Amino acid sequence: MELRETEGIIEAILFTMGESVEVSKIASAIEHDEKTVVKIIHGMMDRYEQEGRGMRIIELEDAFQLCTKTEYYEYLIRIAKQPRKLVLTDVVLETLSIIAYKQPITRIEIDKIRGVKSDHAVNRLVEYGLVCELGRMDAPGRPLLFGTTEEFLRRFSVKSLDELPSLNPTQIADFQVEAENEAQLKLNV
Repeated sequence: MELRETEGIIEAILFTMGESVEVSKIASAIEHDEKTVVKIIHGMMDRYEQEGRGMRIIELEDAFQLCTKTEYYEYLIRIAKQPRKLVLTDVVLETLSIIAYKQPITRIEIDKIRGVKSDHAVNRLVEYGLVCELGRMDAPGRPLLFGTTEEFLRRFSVKSLDELPSLNPTQIADFQVEAENEAQLKLNV
């Protein structure tokens, strides 16, 4: 393996791990001795500095870590402070509406209603602050219960869950018939 490829592999390891990585682990991964690994990384450190890169490698006892240069923190803070645009896909919106109308609700109950796994959608809603864990159900396995947050109310301009639009009773009856027919088809298959 040539030097540039070895450096690339070390850089990928340090970037992916995101925290300090022991020299022994790096050496084992790239099948080199520790002394050679330290020499290669010191060379990378010098080159990063000479080239004025935004990243640097720091040495912590018998480990190394890839970090941002401290001089660039103010720029990172500017980016981090920018509001993130919420992207609510159809799947996420469907999951959110189930939680809003059926809360408190478990993932398993959400999955039953949707007919597919909803882990990703629920995680995304928690990440966006629209849904939170409300506690655990008093049942075997003690599954988590989810519900909407104040942020949900703010984003959808409602003062309380009572202001959510109600479904037309005829639509509910139609949905029940449709669900029963679908369940019957699955049983016949």
